[in-house]
Amino acid sequence: MIDLEQRYETLLLEAPADGVIQLTLNRPDRFNAMTVTMFDELEAVARAVADDRDIRVLILTGAGRAFCAGYDLDDAEELTSLSALGMLDRQERAARALSAIRGVPVPVIAAVNGPAAGGGMSLSLMADIRLGSPSAKFNAAFVRIGLSAGDLGTSWLLPRLIGPSAAAEIGFTGRVVESEEAERLGLLNRVTGPDDLIGQALAMAAQICANSPGGVRMSKRALQSNLEVASFAAALELENRGQALLTRCDDMTEALAAFKAKRAPIFSGR
Repeated sequence: MIDLEQRYETLLLEAPADGVIQLTLNRPDRFNAMTVTMFDELEAVARAVADDRDIRVLILTGAGRAFCAGYDLDDAEELTSLSALGMLDRQERAARALSAIRGVPVPVIAAVNGPAAGGGMSLSLMADIRLGSPSAKFNAAFVRIGLSAGDLGTSWLLPRLIGPSAAAEIGFTGRVVESEEAERLGLLNRVTGPDDLIGQALAMAAQICANSPGGVRMSKRALQSNLEVASFAAALELENRGQALLTRCDDMTEALAAFKAKRAPIFSGR
């Protein structure tokens, strides 16, 4: 079981509903900018969520007016003084943290409550679903500070999400993408009202939690894995294995029994 009493320096953990964990980046005075400590804590929380079979959905958001302003520039000043291997270690630490969020076996909903810049935009891309308030905005700011948009998975995920041409424009110009354009491009699934972002994220989480836990987990695995397979045949092989495994679980039997009895199923996740 995940420990909600655990105190973190840069994060806040809550359980707003059964089966739902809300992870809030909690450095509002710095617009939730990333630090080495935040990377370590994100990775630790992601591992704990992955190990807790009672968790069905993870909601990721930011405290205050921003989602995440990217790497804290006060800390970034030291980067040029690191050795090449020291910088590689720092980069890999950050990449492990974001990869761990993407690798959580349950759906991750990013509730983007404000600016998501640089690494903050990368973090939002780790979610399976992105909802945004009207003040949500995205900025692949890397080129503005002498770095590449090939950072923390952005160059792989963004073209797959919005297409290579739109991704190239955003990456090369470093311009800000406001919420309405983000929704139109597919960077956001939906723009919410100004005050109901978390409410809509929780409503979506409730819809997910009403389904078979195993079915949802295997769906996420198939959707993520089949972004990377080399052929349609390989995708079918993965899907076939997943369906075969799920027919051996209690939830499919329960779903069929509930359908015949004209009642709602009671899923156990077994």
